[in-house]
Amino acid sequence: MFEVRAELVVTVLLWVSLGFYGFSALWWLFETTVLSRGWRTDDRLVWGPEDVQVRILTVDAEDVVQATVDAIPEEIPDVHVVAERPMTVAGATVHVVPSAFTCEATNKGRAVEWARRHVACDREYVLYLDEDTLMTGFDGVPDADVVQFSELPMFTGSRLAYLCEVFRMGYQYEQRGFHRLRYPLYAWGGAVAVRRSVEARVTWDAKTLTEDTNFVWRAARDVRATYALVDAKFRNQAPPSVRALIRQRRRWISGSIDDDSHLAWRYRPLYATRIVAWAFSPLVPLLVVAAYVHPGTAPNFALYAGIATGFGLLLYVYTALGAVSYGKSLPLALLYVALTPVAVVVHAAGAMWGVLSPVRTFEVTEKVVPERLVDAHPEMEPGDLTDEDGRRSVDQTAD
Repeated sequence: MFEVRAELVVTVLLWVSLGFYGFSALWWLFETTVLSRGWRTDDRLVWGPEDVQVRILTVDAEDVVQATVDAIPEEIPDVHVVAERPMTVAGATVHVVPSAFTCEATNKGRAVEWARRHVACDREYVLYLDEDTLMTGFDGVPDADVVQFSELPMFTGSRLAYLCEVFRMGYQYEQRGFHRLRYPLYAWGGAVAVRRSVEARVTWDAKTLTEDTNFVWRAARDVRATYALVDAKFRNQAPPSVRALIRQRRRWISGSIDDDSHLAWRYRPLYATRIVAWAFSPLVPLLVVAAYVHPGTAPNFALYAGIATGFGLLLYVYTALGAVSYGKSLPLALLYVALTPVAVVVHAAGAMWGVLSPVRTFEVTEKVVPERLVDAHPEMEPGDLTDEDGRRSVDQTAD
């Protein structure tokens, strides 16, 4: 009797686990093959550099921000740094958020909301950059309310953290289908441009750990904001350590869980499934192994084993697409693909931590100074981060 119940429990766990991951995987395939049609905006850049004000957000990373400002195209003269502490940055106007300023938003969201209220702007768009984001392929902005610029994180010292970023870049191919969703499923990366009139209506005044995704969801809910993706591949920094990467992922998941009340009800099961699938994706290989080692635990063994194997192989597809995004050589791409199981475990560790023990306070992901970034890339020269607006040197050498 006990053996029958145990077998039933194992069977249910196997199929439920496979169902959660399978739904998320099939949705990803649907986004990348069906919803992604017509995603390119290269020929629809209605607004030029003169229509954009850049705001760079930082606490006090002066050297990092200076490299970011130096990489901004000269065609964009309206550049501002919003900081928590005084600093001097050539080529930008620096604003320090007063300690006495209070609002519903906290930490980074508080700084963005202060800037919205107090930094004058007469441009059509405000382009928000993280302190480490280098504009390596900016040609303009399509006519959408919220515009996500794609990212391509650079190696900063941790090969394992960089491997996880290659994996993530492949998974984020799904962003190409977000323009067909009323609620884009997330908005993180190095840069987001927001139409100034929409920003004024929605504001950033909300308590959240992931202010960009929170804003996009509220904009979709309150003003039915339109969305576009520009495949600019802005260069930002991969976390410099596995510890920093895990803590970053924990914050992302924690913020998303807290903010899902802004989603329409029909999106919540989808998003919940994706979170569970991300956090517990290392179990997918175990499901495959379990199906082959203990075939009796899964009725219709051949069907289960085939489905589990297919979904397991999809993890390798994510890494392969990430390697394509980086333009890796074939031997190097194959090496990254072979290391997919390692990337999956590390990438999911922070998400699992966030599900089991959500973080409640904001923590800035550590950035490295330009000198250390150049040291991590022996092929780079000291001026490569700023030469030609960062385009030639960073694009071709920072991997």
